[in-house]
Amino acid sequence: MSLKNKKILLIIGGGISAYKSLDLIRLLLRKKSSVKVVLTKSGKKFVTLLSVSSLLKGKVFEEMFEGKNKGKIDHISLSRWADLVLVLPATANFMSKLSRGSADDLASTIVLASDKEIFLAPAMNIRMWLHKATQKNLKSLIEYGYRFIGPENGTMACGEYGKGKMSNPRKILSFLERYFRNKDYLKRKKINAIVTSGPTREYLDPVRYISNESSGKQGYEIALELSRLGIKTTLVSGPTNLHYNKDIKVKKVTSGNQMLAAVKKNLPTDIAVCTAAVSDFKPMFIKKNKIKKEIKFDEIKIEKNIDILNFLGTNNRYKPKLLVGFSAETENLIKNSIKKMEEKFCDMIIANDISKPDFGFNKDQNQVTIIDKNGKTEKIRKSSKRFIASVIAKKIVETFLSNEKKLN
Repeated sequence: MSLKNKKILLIIGGGISAYKSLDLIRLLLRKKSSVKVVLTKSGKKFVTLLSVSSLLKGKVFEEMFEGKNKGKIDHISLSRWADLVLVLPATANFMSKLSRGSADDLASTIVLASDKEIFLAPAMNIRMWLHKATQKNLKSLIEYGYRFIGPENGTMACGEYGKGKMSNPRKILSFLERYFRNKDYLKRKKINAIVTSGPTREYLDPVRYISNESSGKQGYEIALELSRLGIKTTLVSGPTNLHYNKDIKVKKVTSGNQMLAAVKKNLPTDIAVCTAAVSDFKPMFIKKNKIKKEIKFDEIKIEKNIDILNFLGTNNRYKPKLLVGFSAETENLIKNSIKKMEEKFCDMIIANDISKPDFGFNKDQNQVTIIDKNGKTEKIRKSSKRFIASVIAKKIVETFLSNEKKLN
């Protein structure tokens, strides 16, 4: 019953696969979903307005400014009404429009104005799908946060065989059911997560401190993705210049000790993701006054800083059900990361190569390898931190749900 009472906004694009939208509407209505449809100008070449409205037993939206809904702006009211927006079929042309931010009709304007999850079910000839322009647009849309269902390998209407065939309606239905089932489970069980991010500052005196170049972007994006997936998320952030989303609870801290204290206040938790680059060292004593140049360096006493990941992993009282660490390395990336995961009893670790100048610390892009405790690795090549966060968050949720099923 994961689709019962869910509000699905279906945008029917132009392509021969559009006829499958009628079957999907029928399937969604059987599941007791509420469905509203936007039929594009090109979509009307393949399915009729009468067919869609007969199935819905209600209005079908077509044009941007119809003037029939008094006091309502359709592209805003529809996008706010929906729990999810599905574009089917998503043509090469529509993907191109979205990737460049074009909003010249009701369908594209709804997508750009939406604050909900956007799913696209592509359908096109294999050569169109494999074209560099389409693949570039695909990458951009994934980085924007859009999700894709398919396409599949198969025989197409043109007679050619290959990738580009739209997923069948039952497969799309199963995908949507799984999405809502997982999201509803996480919300119903009130699953909590703590994400640490950013650097820490370990003050030597009132004006000087030990720190690093972490921007906090990767941790923030992971926290945001977990929240979008239905997990109640708290972000414990060191000093950054980021503007935080209202959907996540944020606790701002400065030092490693403050970060640990903030984490402890939010325990117990189901999931902990330690992305923060806590300074490895801190002064034993903070000078009340500015340190003068004449001071001898051996008068500044340095000690190892606290290790939040180790604290969570080695204390059975506090250990989350799923503990994820980050390993920032300049050499022996996989070997050092696995060692860290094992020593600190993590369930998963994200190996982050910080030796390259074009991604990693204080950059908008990153390149990481996800390693689980069974030694399985998944490399995510250089991509935006938002895209990497979506992959990591999905992996975290899948692993958590799998572990929960084993326990039950």
